[in-house]
Amino acid sequence: MTADKLVHAPRAAAVLGAALIACLISGAAFAGDCNEDIANLTKKRQAIIDQLNQLSKGGKSQLDPIAACPKLRSLVSAERDLVSYLTKNKDWCAVPDQALENISASSSKTGGVANQACAAAAQMKKAQQQQATGAGGAPAQKLPTGPL
Repeated sequence: MTADKLVHAPRAAAVLGAALIACLISGAAFAGDCNEDIANLTKKRQAIIDQLNQLSKGGKSQLDPIAACPKLRSLVSAERDLVSYLTKNKDWCAVPDQALENISASSSKTGGVANQACAAAAQMKKAQQQQATGAGGAPAQKLPTGPL
């Protein structure tokens, strides 16, 4: 090697080292972005689950379909967002196949429960409207109250 090449070798090594460090730092930043994004999506999902648990009074009673339907629709949307993010960024964020399969299955089950609850809610609303208007479509006649 010539003297000129020996002088430039440390600079080349320094530039290469700086580039490597930049790549590692940016890779860590991207991993941090993945963790932050997944945490935010999971937090949104968990907040909706907590609201549903409050509606069922701690899980000891059944959910009212009319009250639960909009929350379940929100949960379906939150889970779809999470599944979509994990699917798009599976390799980038190093998402295990099993984790993606589990959240996809959970999202499918949630969708089925939401459909059932919303169908039941629609039937209940229809029955309430029919009861309020009477069988023939005319308003139901009120019975007298008080002593007879």
